[in-house]
Amino acid sequence: MTATILDGRALAKTMRAELNEEVATFKEKYGVTPTIAVVRVGEDPGSVWYSNAIKKTMAGRGMEAQLHVLPETATQEELVALVTRLNADPAVHGIMVQEPMPKGIDEAAVKAALSPDKDVDGVHEVNAGRLALAAPAGRPAGVKPFFVPATPAGGMELLRRYGIEFKGKHAVVVGRSSIVGKPMALLLLRENATVTICHSRTVDLPAVCRQADILCAAVGRPEMIRGDWIKPGAVVVDFGVNDVEGKMVGDVAYDEAAEVAAMITPVPGGTGPMTNIMLVKNVIEAARRQVAR
Repeated sequence: MTATILDGRALAKTMRAELNEEVATFKEKYGVTPTIAVVRVGEDPGSVWYSNAIKKTMAGRGMEAQLHVLPETATQEELVALVTRLNADPAVHGIMVQEPMPKGIDEAAVKAALSPDKDVDGVHEVNAGRLALAAPAGRPAGVKPFFVPATPAGGMELLRRYGIEFKGKHAVVVGRSSIVGKPMALLLLRENATVTICHSRTVDLPAVCRQADILCAAVGRPEMIRGDWIKPGAVVVDFGVNDVEGKMVGDVAYDEAAEVAAMITPVPGGTGPMTNIMLVKNVIEAARRQVAR
């Protein structure tokens, strides 16, 4: 068996065209340009690269990305003050505070300072809580609107567009971070999958992974999940981004897994291109909610 590739690059290209039209319609209707403010403290190379990528992506959609950079020596009070100012700025519809933050800054306090209505990265406890409380898809949500972190949202969109059935399937998520593992598990649960969340202390992790119809890897360890961990015919979604001697690899041993799985995301080119696309969608939605009040 050779797996079908879940091509995030191709889907992102399709969705960019869709979003261009959506943004143009929005701007014509409201006379407003959807805008995100990206806040960074210091010059972490990964954060610099990502903020530049966001700026390029937004510009390509006819949107705006403001970049606010504080020095590595900035205090928590200065960072919170900046976030508070952006919360109050009607020209800013979405805010993202990049991680990692320097030592001495309480990340939880910074996230708590965000307006949930502008938290387009879905990290505020209000958005996380609403996702956890939301009813299964197809029913009234039972909670106010919320934002989902862009990476798991992109993974779900990729699966939907490739026609993956969730109902009744056993989904295993390896990883329990608040920005990928946990929200991915909750999104799968909303779609009526039966979900198991695994982590570093899971007993006999390979055996649990072999039960998965849909296996999601978000553990941050290069090629940890081997081909013999995968159930034949499973769908594998690899969120991992690991630099190994200058080469980007995922959390799944791709060549081994592709011989067993029915479908698999490559790294790079799988879930990564979808992250920025879903961030764009969140910014548009945030702008829509704010201008339509």
